[in-house]
Amino acid sequence: MAGATVPLCVDLDGTLTHSDILIESFLVLIKKNPLYVFLCVAWILRGKGYLKAQIAARVAIDVSLLPYNARLVDFLRHERSSGRDLYLCTAGDHRYADQVASHFGFFKGVMASDASHNLSGVHKAQALSSAFGIQGFDYCGNARADIPVWKLARQAIVVGSKSIEAAAKKENQTTVFFEESRPFLRLALREMRVYQWVKNLLIFVPLLASHRFTQVGTLIDEGIAFLSFCLCASSVYLLNDMLDLDADRRHSRKRARPFASGELPLLAGIILMLVLLSVSASLAVMLTPAFQLVLTGYVAMTMAYSFRLKRMTLIDAFVLAALYTARIVAGGAAGDIVLSDWLIMFSVMIFLSLAMVKRYTELDKVRREGKTAAAGRGYLADDMSIVRSFGTAAGYVAVLVLALYMNSDGVTVLYRHPHWLWVLFALLLYWISRVWMIAFRGQMNDDPIVFAIKNRGSLFIIMLCVLTVVVAT
Repeated sequence: MAGATVPLCVDLDGTLTHSDILIESFLVLIKKNPLYVFLCVAWILRGKGYLKAQIAARVAIDVSLLPYNARLVDFLRHERSSGRDLYLCTAGDHRYADQVASHFGFFKGVMASDASHNLSGVHKAQALSSAFGIQGFDYCGNARADIPVWKLARQAIVVGSKSIEAAAKKENQTTVFFEESRPFLRLALREMRVYQWVKNLLIFVPLLASHRFTQVGTLIDEGIAFLSFCLCASSVYLLNDMLDLDADRRHSRKRARPFASGELPLLAGIILMLVLLSVSASLAVMLTPAFQLVLTGYVAMTMAYSFRLKRMTLIDAFVLAALYTARIVAGGAAGDIVLSDWLIMFSVMIFLSLAMVKRYTELDKVRREGKTAAAGRGYLADDMSIVRSFGTAAGYVAVLVLALYMNSDGVTVLYRHPHWLWVLFALLLYWISRVWMIAFRGQMNDDPIVFAIKNRGSLFIIMLCVLTVVVAT
């Protein structure tokens, strides 16, 4: 072919792989120890190349799991089979670049950054023109930083959006385009897990339990609290997924998540996370200091969960139960509603049971796949039986707490027909038993809280529970 003797130089981040190795390695670094973020500030003052080198010296990445551009890889294999020399030319650190080149085996050479030089933009253009001569190479890239390189290349191969292609054509009329369409809004909403916002309906539980749902001012406060918690929770989901890239890529279902698959850029995720957290905090300022304190505690606990606690056996389940209960506490704080000890005890136990359902379901899937341990967790497949025992016990204790509450003096103050609450007792006993039966059969495909809202049978039981409370009032 015409360009077979002209070497083809290929960028790595955003081109050969959909991800950004610098950001990935940075996330792995701060996951090991969040205090490294301060060292990164000191390192970058000595240059971006130095920053990359210091991170690469401390962080290992499994390059075989990176989300590579399948179309481009096929193109490169075809070019190599036609006798063309391929070179990996990246601004990433040489350690990662060498590993990627070794993974594919079709690159003749590697040009990358080191502690003294950041091979990006003009510096990359100078390095390639010095090695191959002006217009003595073709270059495949994806960003505006590659424009100086395309200007000196014989042919520009563009991976990305049409705007990048247009910018490349201004400097180089000989252009090949690999369009990458990424609907940001749809991908962002998927990563934000908007469907998980149903969990935050727990904020309204204190309002219903105190029978104050006719007070307009309280309703508005609870609505603001709900929205604040939703945005805060989504920001945490974003962070959690960015910190869990390696584990998610090893998971049969989670590997399709926008961050893990490389569809949604990590930099966009970091910016979106900070925006959501800022808006959530702005809404929280409109509510009571008690709500602000609960929201702050929720963020701190979720951060601890994302960085460390989720890998600690049993501790992770207790933390999940506490995070669910925090939503109820937040609802009480937002509406200035005093929560009873009964409600707190019931909440902790029922959510502990559901947290165990979540872990049991994950372990069941691990066992079915023939694995011995859950990736990124502290559990073994053999822990299934004890997790099931803990979970069913917690669920039945929650039902017992409800029964004891129905025999307490406080019931007669809030309910005119408290005997109807025994129907609620029976429904809850059946519901928690049914949840565990479905999990035991391997049919629990959703988060248990989401299942409670989405599953028809479960939703019908919940509606009966609400109707029972209304009749008892």
